[in-house]
Formats: sequence, C-alpha cells, structure tokens
Amino acid sequence: MISRLSAPLRRAPATLPTLVTVALLIVWATDQAGYPVTHWAPGAIVVLGLLGVAAGVLGVRAREVPRSVLIALACLAAYTALSFLSILWAPVPSDAWEGADRTLLYLLVFALLALWPQRGQTAALVLAAWTLSLAGLAAFVALHVDAASVGGLATMLPGGRLIYPSGYANANAAQWLMALWPALLLARTERLPWALRGALAGAAVMLAGVALLSQSRGSLYATPVMLVLVFALLPGRVRTFLVLIPITGGIAAAAPAILEVGNDRPRGAVVPGNLHHATLAIFAAALVVALVVAAGAAFESRRVLAEPTRRRLHRAVGIAAIAALIATVAGGWAAAGDPVARVEHAWDTFKSPRGYAANASGDRLLSGLGSSRYDFYRVALDEFVAHPIAGIGADNFAEQYLARRHSNETPHYPHSVEFRVLSQTGLIGSVLALGFLIAALAAAAAGVRRRGRGDPLARAVAAAALAGFAYWLVHGSFDWFFEFAGLGAPAFALLGLACALAPRNASADASRPDEPPSEAAEESRPVVRRRSIAGRLAWALGAALALLAAASFAAPWLSGLGVGSAARIWPSRPLQAYSQLDEAARLNPLSAEPYLVAGSIALRFGDLTRADREFSRALSRVPDDAYATLERGAIASSAGDSRLALAMLERALRLDPRDALTRDAVRAVRRGGRVDVAELNRAILLKAERLS
Repeated sequence: MISRLSAPLRRAPATLPTLVTVALLIVWATDQAGYPVTHWAPGAIVVLGLLGVAAGVLGVRAREVPRSVLIALACLAAYTALSFLSILWAPVPSDAWEGADRTLLYLLVFALLALWPQRGQTAALVLAAWTLSLAGLAAFVALHVDAASVGGLATMLPGGRLIYPSGYANANAAQWLMALWPALLLARTERLPWALRGALAGAAVMLAGVALLSQSRGSLYATPVMLVLVFALLPGRVRTFLVLIPITGGIAAAAPAILEVGNDRPRGAVVPGNLHHATLAIFAAALVVALVVAAGAAFESRRVLAEPTRRRLHRAVGIAAIAALIATVAGGWAAAGDPVARVEHAWDTFKSPRGYAANASGDRLLSGLGSSRYDFYRVALDEFVAHPIAGIGADNFAEQYLARRHSNETPHYPHSVEFRVLSQTGLIGSVLALGFLIAALAAAAAGVRRRGRGDPLARAVAAAALAGFAYWLVHGSFDWFFEFAGLGAPAFALLGLACALAPRNASADASRPDEPPSEAAEESRPVVRRRSIAGRLAWALGAALALLAAASFAAPWLSGLGVGSAARIWPSRPLQAYSQLDEAARLNPLSAEPYLVAGSIALRFGDLTRADREFSRALSRVPDDAYATLERGAIASSAGDSRLALAMLERALRLDPRDALTRDAVRAVRRGGRVDVAELNRAILLKAERLS
C-alpha cells in the first residue's frame, strides 16, 4: 500500500517541494492575500531555498526541459532583471525594488514548478490539494463572518461587500474564483476517484458562493470570458458541460440569498439574518452538488453502458449543450434589451469622470462600469508615451497619477497587468513579458494535448491548471492583482504546473557502457574536465545570485517590520520608535517611509523641528513626495518663513493639483496668513480615514 502511494512521488520527486509551496500559498491566502511585503518576503526566501534544494538534489537536465519552458524562463528572468534595473531611473526607487522583488518571487515559483517533470497523479495531488484547501478556507470565512458581531460585520463586509480576509473585495473574489476553474475541470475527469470528483464539484460551489459575497463586477465580466475560453480551447467540452450543469444549478440556487446580503439597506448595514441565510444556502448547495456529482461519477466508474450507447449519449449531450448555449444567449439578449444601447451605456459609465457616481442605482453588479479606471489607464498610456523604451520603473505609478489625475482617487497601481507592464517597463518589458507568456502557454498547451503519451490524467490536470492561470490573467487585465503575491504567486505556480506536464525531451546522453572507449572518446576527456569546471563555476554563480536574492528579499522585509513596530509603540515609547525607524531606514536605503513615519510621530508630539528634519530626509530619497513637501511647507509657514512656505506649498500643489488641503494652504499663505500644522494634520487624518 505504502509502496503504491509512494511510487508516483519517486517518479516525480519535485512534488514534495511543490507541496510545501502550496502550503505557503494557502498561508498567504489567509491574510491580505499576501499583499504587504512583510507577509510575502519571508515566504519568498522559503521558495528560494526550496528551488535551491531541488536543484541540488535533483539536478537540472536542461536538455530534457522543453525548449518552450527554457524560453519562458529566460524571458521572465530578463524581465525580472529589467525590473531591478528600473530602480536606477524610477522616481520612487523603493517601490521599484519591491516590485522587482515580487517579480523575482514569481520567477522562482514558476521555475520550481516548471523545471522538473510531473506525472498525472502527482500533478493532480498538487492541484487538488491547493483547490480543496482554498475551498476549506472559503468555508471557514463564511462561518467566521456568519458568527461575527455587528462591529465585526462592519469591518469584514463594508457596504455589504465581503473583503475578509484579503482586505480588498475584488482580490477576495479572485482568490476564490482562481480555484473554481481547476475544481470544475478536475471534477469532470473520469481518471479521479468518484468521491474526490464530488468533493471538487462541491468545492466549486463553495468557492463561487463566497466569491459572490464580494459583489465584484470584475469577476462577473471575467466569468463569461472564461467560459468562452474553456469551451473554445480545451478538449472534453461535453464532459465540461455535464459537470457544469449541477455546479451552475447549485450556484444559481444560492445566489438570491447571497445577493440579498449585498443589497441590504441602509447602505453599509448588513442584516445578520440575511447573512445567515446566505451561509446556509452556500453550504446546502455545495453539499447537494457534491452528492449529485459523486453519484454520477460512481455510476460512470462502473461503466454499465456499452460503448455505442456512450457514443450516442455523448452526441445527445453535445446537441443539448449547443441548444443551451443558444438559449442562454437569447435569454441574455432579451433580459438586457437593446445590446447596442447596453454597450453604449457601459462605455459612457466607464469613461465618465464621475467614477462610481456614474452608475445607476440598484444592483451593484449590473448598474454600470463607472469607476476611475479609464483615468488610470489614460495616465498609464501617457507615461508610456513619455517613457516608451524602458518605462517609468516597476511599481511606480502613484506619483505620476497624482500629478495628472482627473479623479479624486489615489491609486498606487494602474489596475491592469497589461498597463502595468507597458507603463512601468516600456517596450522592452512588454516584449519580454509577451515572450514569456507565449512560450509558457505553448508549453502548457503541449501538456494539454499530449497525444499518444499514455497519461490522460496529465492532460486533464494541465487543462485545469491552465484555466486557473487564465482567470488570473483575464480578471487581472482590469484590476491590480499582480501586486498581490497571494494571487500572482498561485497564478505563476499554476502555469508552471501545466508546463511541467508537457512532454519532456529524450535524454541526449544515452550511452552503451559495454563498448570500449574509442580514440575520439579519449580525446574528449579534457572537454569533460572543462565542462566540470564550468559546472562548478555555474553552481558558484548560482549560489552568489541566491544570496543576493535572499538579501534583496530580507532588507525590505526587516525594514517593514521595523516601521510597523514603531507605528505601534510610538505613543508610549517614542524614543524607541525613533530608533527603530532609523534602523529601518538603514536596512532599506531607498525607502522614504521610515522618515515619513518619524516625521508624522514628531508632529503628534508638537516637535516641529524634528518633524521638518525627518521630512527633509524623506525628500532626499524621494524628491517628489507630495506629503513630505506639504508638511515642510506647513511647518515653514508656522515658523513664519513665508517665502520657503510658499515655495514648498506651491511645489506640493504641482505634485498633487487636485488636493483640496494643499490648495487651501497655498491660498492662506498667499493672503499673508499662516498654516496651522495641527489642524492640517487633523484634516489629513480625517481624509485618510474616510478613504479607507
């Protein structure tokens, strides 16, 4: 028994470090989707160690790795190097450093899963473990929220939208829906045990139900795109349709109770009774669907139908699927009304400078496309035009947007993976990113096809993993998911897993040991020795790069921990807080954040001299920081230096022309008055609380 279970692991030993990575991904999913650098950086060091152990123990047979995988790795490595180089020209070098580190994490995750081959059984184990673990986490979230107090509900479901545990409603929905597609496609696979298929189908309903609690319009529009991609590009359409029927039915049955939670009135108030009904509906639907699919899978496993009957049934289901598609399109057309008018309305609300206010009242999911994304994309394109070759620097968007915005929002990222790549890494980065995507998808597609390779389960798992990555890419095309390590790392892991199932090249080093060495072989021995030296040099270079990568992850992580600790202890231990912030500034010599926090603390104690010094140090690292410039101007005004105050405040206004507080401060100084620093900071704090 043990031998039978361990045999697949012996044939695919990279499964063990892969499972450790899966556990790490689940840990990130439990808290803010791995967004803060203090969350994901230590995990990145773990992934780096796992990759090093795998390379040292298993070795890397480059000749056996599919060429498309090698090209993908080369392009992603070059893109990562470009991201690090962008620190040199980025307006905010610390943000570029963090963005480059995050890209390096994705490279490590992809390499760990793609370099070594997987078999159908081991890949199914990895993918099912991740999918079912996320479904279990979704169930915990539903129960935890249902048991929360009224105050807890206001925190976890502000405005009736579930943001727990990621802190962002759209990321919350994406976290569950990335796992829904692998669950659905694995549930259709006849090579898996019937009980597991039933559990996966129930998991799909659980994931969809909890995702729907977040009321994410992006997920609503990404879902039909995914359906088109799955049915158009992946084999097994009839089987997909068959398992989709009960899963869709379960989601539809629970949806009215779920949507009632988000439509509670007054706005922002969640009725606990409605939430309880939604939770019961989700669990009931998931259980019923799990039993139905498990029963169908058990019946199929008995193979009680003759092959001709199976073919006729297959043909009938295919016809029913086409009829259902036509009926769905017709029904959607009738419900939506004039499609041209609907498209025009969607475009008008999307482009409107009013943002979310442009949407119609009523159901959030169907009220329109109003947001500030049009303005985000406009500024991102402007930055690309201004810096077309190598972009403005990884993760550098916030300051550029403040200076050019038409909205009152203050996004840190452009809310699109494509606009991120284009504006921040330019044409060079876009070519490298596109090269990676094409090569990786080619390898994954080879894993999905695998004709004549004798492993149907591998094809099914490759298709399921590829679908999970595709959802991240589709939904991430109009949201900021690249910046959530808890979303980006699983996406690159899924793509790497699909690539690991691609057929491997035959070893070119086969030899016949019973033959005596020839004269040519004798002459080749010095070459072997030179290769051995080259191999040792390669290992030494790899070790040096690994140490540099670990240091690159550790410095911002430890600095962030120091800033967070100082922010907690400053009311009772201000001197210790200042000391920790100085240490954090030394650990991350590119970041202005320690000095900004130190300056803010000094303001709370009324120490304007120290505050001005700290903000000046922040500006020495990031000269265009609007907040530090505003504070220095206000401090100069309070001290009676009207000339310096006006110069600093006018500069702050150029950096953020739409900021009302800065405009009021400039107006006051121009009239000969002074800025009240304490009153200004109370207004800034109130504004920050309102935005959060």
